[in-house]
Amino acid sequence: MSNKTVKTDEDWKKQLTPEQYEVARKKGTERAFTGKYYATKEKGIYRCVCCGAELFSSDTKFDSGTGWPSFWKPANEQNVETETDRSHGMVRTEVTCHQCGAHLGHLFDDGPAPTGQRYCINSASLNFEKKVP
Repeated sequence: MSNKTVKTDEDWKKQLTPEQYEVARKKGTERAFTGKYYATKEKGIYRCVCCGAELFSSDTKFDSGTGWPSFWKPANEQNVETETDRSHGMVRTEVTCHQCGAHLGHLFDDGPAPTGQRYCINSASLNFEKKVP
């Protein structure tokens, strides 16, 4: 039995803003430097906008200069999946939420140590939970 979050498109449209729906459910991409979290420096956890799964921590966030929130590893590896994306005439690695299948962004091999990876994630696919001191 699967514990994955499954909803109809109509349910997702009711839950999400139009931009969140386009990015997370239809594999869209927000424009660079427009997302609400690309420059966030506060400490906390980034969760899936669709299902609330813990995805990334501010502890692994870095400024990649790309205009999207970038992380060098997931907070919980079991909550993040990758697959080959051959859309738009290129081959990339798509990053999705394991729990609900939401499109998060893409993974590149040009990140900082210790992983050398850059999870380039759309702000529209995330909710930020600020760490309480």
